[in-house]
Amino acid sequence: MRTRVKICGITRHEDALAAAEAGADAIGFVFWSGTPRMVGVERAAAIAAALPPFVTVVGLFVDPAPEAVRATLAAVPLDLLQFHGHEAPEFCRAFGRRYLKAIPVAAGATHAALLEYAARYGDAVGLLFDAPPADGVPGGTGRTFDWNAVPPLPGRRVVLSGGLDADNVRAAIGRVRPWAVDVSSGVETIGPDGKPVKGIKDAARIAAFIEEVRHADV
Repeated sequence: MRTRVKICGITRHEDALAAAEAGADAIGFVFWSGTPRMVGVERAAAIAAALPPFVTVVGLFVDPAPEAVRATLAAVPLDLLQFHGHEAPEFCRAFGRRYLKAIPVAAGATHAALLEYAARYGDAVGLLFDAPPADGVPGGTGRTFDWNAVPPLPGRRVVLSGGLDADNVRAAIGRVRPWAVDVSSGVETIGPDGKPVKGIKDAARIAAFIEEVRHADV
């Protein structure tokens, strides 16, 4: 099986095109105001319009108001919604759009607890396992978690996220065998302080990440 790749936190045309050219299956727009990776609806719509065909456009929300989701859907051609907060299943399915639900994996999380959480979202097209929130940020923290904590979910599509980069994604795929991987900080430009510049991607790091994913699939 080929592992799909989503590049999240896109804020610039050139980064979206670099992701598509490198072979990404999806790009993600963050519509949560608590991060520098947030993108406005007008810019997101313009970037989406510039994408080549067959690249899935995902909109990420964190405990949004229903009207905010509807307004975004009216302005941006989103193929998929991603809910990264405490949204109830009824909320996630209320917009008539396929959705992913993020599941934070805290230290010591048991398979039983995670399976119970996942079961609530039986109509989600995928379940995204991510590191737990840190410093008030629900995702994109650049931190990994214990991949062994991801429970077996036959018949469900697992998306693996949380601190992935070109150095560890091959091992992560070998351990979890997810349907897809989702990366943000791991493909961002490195600033003078040695830290990723949030929202600014690096084309070479994107290409290296996807290359490692392909090696893992072999």
